Amino acid sequence: MMSVIVLVHRWLGIAFCLLFAMWFATGIVMHFVPFPSLTEAERFAGLAPVDRGAARIPVAEAVAASGVAGVVRVRLIQRSDAAVYIVSGPSRVRAVRASDGGDASVAIADAALAIAREHARNRGLDAARAAVVARSDYDQWSVPNGFDRHRPLFRVALGDSAGTEVYVSSSTGEIVLDTGRRERGWNWAGSVLHWIYPTVLRSNWSLWDRVVWTLSLLALIAAMLGAVLGIARVKLRGRRMSSPYRGWHALHHVIGLAATMFVLTWSLSGWLSMDHGRLFSRGQLTAAESGVTNALPDWTAASLPDRQPISPSAREIEWFAINGTVYRRDRVSLDRQVLIKAGDAPRDGPAGFLDRREIQSLVARLAAGCGVPSVLAGNDDYAAQSAIPGAPVYRSRCGDIWFDIDGADGSVLQRLDASRRTYRWVYSALHTLDFPFLVAHPRLRDVLIVGLCALGLVFSVTGIAIGWRRLRS
Repeated sequence: MMSVIVLVHRWLGIAFCLLFAMWFATGIVMHFVPFPSLTEAERFAGLAPVDRGAARIPVAEAVAASGVAGVVRVRLIQRSDAAVYIVSGPSRVRAVRASDGGDASVAIADAALAIAREHARNRGLDAARAAVVARSDYDQWSVPNGFDRHRPLFRVALGDSAGTEVYVSSSTGEIVLDTGRRERGWNWAGSVLHWIYPTVLRSNWSLWDRVVWTLSLLALIAAMLGAVLGIARVKLRGRRMSSPYRGWHALHHVIGLAATMFVLTWSLSGWLSMDHGRLFSRGQLTAAESGVTNALPDWTAASLPDRQPISPSAREIEWFAINGTVYRRDRVSLDRQVLIKAGDAPRDGPAGFLDRREIQSLVARLAAGCGVPSVLAGNDDYAAQSAIPGAPVYRSRCGDIWFDIDGADGSVLQRLDASRRTYRWVYSALHTLDFPFLVAHPRLRDVLIVGLCALGLVFSVTGIAIGWRRLRS
C-alpha cells in the first residue's frame, strides 16, 4: 500500500509542483490587488444629475416599451445623449429613452465614446485623448458572467497617465467596468494565473469550471498523499525527530512537515472555491422565494410616488416593489437617498431606508417562523453590506434559514442555510484567513498570509527541484 502511495504522490507531485508554486505566489498578489471591477463609489461618481426638465414618460410606459419580461426594477439616469430608463428583468436589461420610450441601446462607437468621456469628466479623470479601442463580447477583464446582460462591450481607453480603460454596456449605455494599467499588470501576475483565467477558457464557464475543479482536486490528493508519506517517514530517535532523506528530499520533507496543516487546508479550501453547488448549497433563493421577492408589481402604481418632485441633486432614481407596494428612491449622494412610498412623507437622512416592519412583512412571505429582523453588525461573522455606505442590512432568522436584506432597496443580499454557513468557514476562512480576530487586526492577517504563502512557495520549489531531478534521471 505504501509503495502505491509513494508512486502516486511522486507523479502527481511532478505534474503539480509548478501549479502549487504558482498558486502560492499569485495568492500573495491577489491578497493586495483584487480582480478589476467598478466599485459603487466609482459608478456613482460617474453619474450626472438627472435633468428634471426633460420630458419623461411614465414608468409603466417605459416598462411596456422595453419588451423585457418580468420587470422587477426600473432606474432613471442621465446619459450624455439623453435621460434613459434602465429596465431590468430576471435575465435581461434594456435602456429606453425617457422622452418617448424609444430604444436607447448603444450600437455605434461614437455614442459609447461620448458616454465614456462624460463619465470620466464627472469622476475628474482626464479623457482628452479617449478613444474606443475594441467592441467585443469578451476580453481578459470582462469574462465574469455578471457582464453577460451587457455584451458586447465597448472598451474605451481614456489615454490618461494611469492607463484607465472603461467598458460601456451596449444594452444600457452604462459604464460597467474600469481597469488601470497597474491593476491589469498585477492581475496578470495574480488572478489570471491563480484562477487559470485565460479568456479563451474562462469565456466558456462550464468548461473552465470542470477544468479548474479537476485540477484542484488532483492537487488536493497529491497534498494529502504527501502528508501521509511525510508523517510516515519521520524517524524518532529518543525525543528527536529526523528525516531519512538528504539534500532536496530532506528540505522537502522538513518544510512539508512544517507546512502540512496550511498546505492541506489551503488546498482543500481552494478546491472548495470551485464547489458551485456540488457539495454545499449556493446560497441562492428557491424558485418560490424568488417568486416572492420578484413578484411583478403594478407599474402603473409607480406614478403615485412620482407625485413628489425629484431632488435637484438626484443622480439616479429607482423604482422597486415590496409586497406589491411600489417605492421610489432618489440617490442624491453615495451615502444618502430619499425614499418615497405612496401616501407617506419622503424619508431622508438616517431614516431614508426601509424599516423593520417593512422588512418583516417581506420575510413573512418568504418563510414561516421568522423572527423580528435585526440590524446586522459591521463585524458579523457572516457579513453583508449594502451598496450605500451606512444603510442598514436586516437579518431575519427563519428557523435554519437566515435572510439578509438590504434596507436601501429591499434586495436579498444573502440566503444562509446551515450548509452555506459551513461553507463560509471551510472555504472563505481557511482560504483567505478572514477569521473575525484576524479581520480586526489586518496587519497581522497580512503578515500571516504573506508568510504562509511564502512558506508554501519554498516548499513547492523543493518539489520542483526533486521532480526535475527525477525526470532527468
